[in-house]
Amino acid sequence: MNGPLIVQSDKTLLLEVDHPDAETARRDIAPFAELERAPEHIHTYRVTPLGLWNARAAGHDAEQVVHALITHSRYPVPQSLLVDVADIMDRYGRLSLDKDPEHGLVLRTTDRAVLTEVLRHKKIKPLISGRVDDDTVTVHASERGHLKQELLRAGWPAEDLAGYVDGEAHPIALETGGSPAVDGHARGTSPWSLRPYQQQAVDSFWHGGSGVVVLPCGAGKTLVGAAAMARSSTTTLILVTNTVSARQWRDELLARTTLTEDEIGEYSGARKEIRPVTIATYQVLTTKRKGVFAHLDLLDARDWGLVLYDEVHLLPAPIFRMTADLQARRRLGLTATLVREDGRESDVFSLIGPKRYDAPWKDIEAQGWIAPADCVEVRVTLPEPLRMAYAVAEPEERYRFAACAPAKDDVVKALVERHRGEPTLVIGQYLDQLESLAQQLDAPLITGETTVRQRQELYRQFREGEVDLLVVSKVANFSIDLPEASVAIQVSGTFGSRQEEAQRLGRVLRPKGDGRTAHFYTAVARDTVDAEFAAHRQRFLAEQGYAYRIVDAEDLVTLD
Repeated sequence: MNGPLIVQSDKTLLLEVDHPDAETARRDIAPFAELERAPEHIHTYRVTPLGLWNARAAGHDAEQVVHALITHSRYPVPQSLLVDVADIMDRYGRLSLDKDPEHGLVLRTTDRAVLTEVLRHKKIKPLISGRVDDDTVTVHASERGHLKQELLRAGWPAEDLAGYVDGEAHPIALETGGSPAVDGHARGTSPWSLRPYQQQAVDSFWHGGSGVVVLPCGAGKTLVGAAAMARSSTTTLILVTNTVSARQWRDELLARTTLTEDEIGEYSGARKEIRPVTIATYQVLTTKRKGVFAHLDLLDARDWGLVLYDEVHLLPAPIFRMTADLQARRRLGLTATLVREDGRESDVFSLIGPKRYDAPWKDIEAQGWIAPADCVEVRVTLPEPLRMAYAVAEPEERYRFAACAPAKDDVVKALVERHRGEPTLVIGQYLDQLESLAQQLDAPLITGETTVRQRQELYRQFREGEVDLLVVSKVANFSIDLPEASVAIQVSGTFGSRQEEAQRLGRVLRPKGDGRTAHFYTAVARDTVDAEFAAHRQRFLAEQGYAYRIVDAEDLVTLD
């Protein structure tokens, strides 16, 4: 036994990164283990109940998990851990929600003791409306989502087999023969077909009924959504992060499906159109007037057959509550990462559905569908006066102080010069820092204050090569289609957000016409909280197999 993995009884897994079988081991444990720490040589993963239940819902059984652990372990795997894994995975599905022709929504069990136990829970009891027999109880139809949340918290996740309403039929088909450009809106496309992993994602989702598809940025999540819509051929409600994203979804649907402009509505701050396919923003749905959500009616405006959640890891808390009432409708979540900084991954599992498909980023890169990426952290040193100022700054001010260090400006200018002529994004969090950089680089700036029309025009210029450098705030983190970006330079971020790191790398991962490598740089102030947060952000990408090189700002000239 000389595997790359050390399996410990506290359910932590230590992976030796430099071992020749490390990549195979990483791929085999990814479906059920979550990365916790990723320094240079040893990565620490943890096996959690939610991770095991997600694996179970995605079709992995305890035998496969045990086999992966034993195969890759350097030492004998603790017997207690193997028993635990089998027992935890066996909890999934002992309770199931079903549709009974006589009694409606029911909760069934294959283990009466489990049903007896959960019915004694204070928060579960009120959701049950009666008993059918020793193994079956009736459930208030409106409490389907709430019950799944409470059962998960009790440690007994229910498999939802209660089915879905068909919804209002509406013909939708993929337009794979290509399409001409539409005046100023949808761009033209050449003949195309779904990639194998996209087809697998749609099939896995449809077989499971509801759930989440996890794919890297640039791997065509929108096409998975469009294909799911075509499979459903019903009216569809699509929830997205912002108005620009809504319009990009519309353009993509016009280019890739048989839908026409009259069939697609936008429900945002600017427009309130309800059509067979309606694209709404999270922001407008969570808008309150006099303490009440003003646009909740949209969820019942039509008999939706499919509800699609883009960037499901960003779902605001109120949308979870609304989704609890949509359990009878098929739900598809799309995301590049199931990591939520608020720790509500279990609510995604309960209310949107389990992970149905997950493709490792490096696998898709190896197939040529996303660009290879070179990730470099450039460390800058604060001059002595600024180090003293940082030392006496209030704790809550320190990150901003370090993130906006003037020394980073020189790094950005050097990197922009190094990649002159290549489509480059400079991404940051703080507007005064970005305004200064835009001025120094003589580059257009896009922030939350930039109108949707101006943003779309700048993105168009960037896509078509009229502009090759943009300075952007966090508005560009999500759902922005910049297929030709090949260099991203990150100067500041949302503290230690792993999801943001994944999104920002995703901005440069779309495959390049000439096959060139993408470059992702992060400027970090050493000996500050900036460096600590950077290490935390990089965890997710380490889990996907990306390695960061660390270079000193002074050594940039020798960087290969």
